[in-house]
Amino acid sequence: MKKKLGSILLILIGCVGGSTYSQQQHGLTPTFHQERRDELRYLMPPHSVAVLFGAPIRNRSNSVDYIYHQSPNFYYLTGWREPHAVLILFSENQIDEIGNFDEILFVRPKDPYHEMWEGKRLGIQGAKEMGFDRVMAKENFKNYQIDFETFEQILFFNFQNDIINTDDVSDLFDLVQNFQSKINYSEKALKSNNFNQDLLRQYLTQLREIKTPEEIELLKKAIFISVQGQLEVMKAINESMTEREIQGIHEFVHKKYGANDVGYPSIVGSGNNACILHYRANNKTDIKGELVLMDVGAEFQYYTGDITRTVPASGKFNDQQKAIYQIVFEAQKAGINAARLGNSFRSIYRASSQIIQEGLLNLGIIRKPEEYRKYFPHGVTHHIGLDVHDWGEYQDLKENMVITIEPGIYIPEGSDCDPKWWDIGIRIEDDILISTDGPINLSVDLPRHWKDIEDIMALPSALDDFKLPPIK
Repeated sequence: MKKKLGSILLILIGCVGGSTYSQQQHGLTPTFHQERRDELRYLMPPHSVAVLFGAPIRNRSNSVDYIYHQSPNFYYLTGWREPHAVLILFSENQIDEIGNFDEILFVRPKDPYHEMWEGKRLGIQGAKEMGFDRVMAKENFKNYQIDFETFEQILFFNFQNDIINTDDVSDLFDLVQNFQSKINYSEKALKSNNFNQDLLRQYLTQLREIKTPEEIELLKKAIFISVQGQLEVMKAINESMTEREIQGIHEFVHKKYGANDVGYPSIVGSGNNACILHYRANNKTDIKGELVLMDVGAEFQYYTGDITRTVPASGKFNDQQKAIYQIVFEAQKAGINAARLGNSFRSIYRASSQIIQEGLLNLGIIRKPEEYRKYFPHGVTHHIGLDVHDWGEYQDLKENMVITIEPGIYIPEGSDCDPKWWDIGIRIEDDILISTDGPINLSVDLPRHWKDIEDIMALPSALDDFKLPPIK
């Protein structure tokens, strides 16, 4: 039942792409997306309209675009993966000369010529088969009559400033401009009119931080694939490898399982590179004697895992590496134990950081308790889901949240401590489901203790005999 009557929410969702692909079979049903739209209607204020635009296509170089990835919010509400689409969603039934309706989806129509070059389109009929009753060609959006002045609030996110303007007169660039014209948008009007850029994010944050059973199943699959990648790398890694070669094994395993992509740029850092928190170059060629930090997650049907392990390239931790690793391991155990229903996100950080603080003091790496932040500069936990850093309010833990717990210690070269600790960067990260029975480690099949990692690394690998001729 609706909380408020007389309200209207319009969601305009535009998405753009260069290289496109047809709607593929995926793990979420049209019912899932319909329920998300219904929940959004339930939250919206009376007499309001909201606008969302999906991520524009990003150009890689000249005539080559990056593979298109749908806006997570757009996908969450519709399941639609094709570019140049607009969704109009009303909070109550509307009536026109055709009949009653509460949403309209504008999409690219079928086009045999463009489909020959870019791949099949679902078109209007495909959208109807996904559960949308009212579907129109996107070309009709410009002249579709909606009196925005009747709405008390117009809700939208900031407009993207890197939308490509193509020859298509109804691409995302034009859809955005048409919408701005319809609402008489300007920076000046933004401050004085009934525009609201906060409520829509608040509503979707509230919805997306709690995962449904369907979402949890997809996350479990993404995490399983990520775990298998880590396991195969542990068995295959040796000191003759490069960072990029290690990255390639991870991502090969992901694709072998049918993962769409990685959920974020893979981080494979050895030695001092492991102390760069978001290291992405992955171009070091000599990893001999070093630890290798591997923060890699597979994306499966738009949901991403996020797992980190740190392993010795030689297969054996030395004494200094082992000592730091054990502190991080104990800190993660404390953090996971604190990840209980009703606890705060801050309580997880406090539990983990206390262990790191004490451990660094005991080893003489820091002299004062507050100095631990030099070597542990980040938080411990974040939501995962459609985004690797998924939307959430980050207050108290609720049932069916899925979060990471990832303490770390990073001691780069030149640090104010004994040089024997330099070039050690260690992070351990697992994906945790918050439940009434306590925290559930969804990546538990991947060893965390240093001795278990050494045992896995001693096993044979399917890649042991895989040799390629050298480049001449």
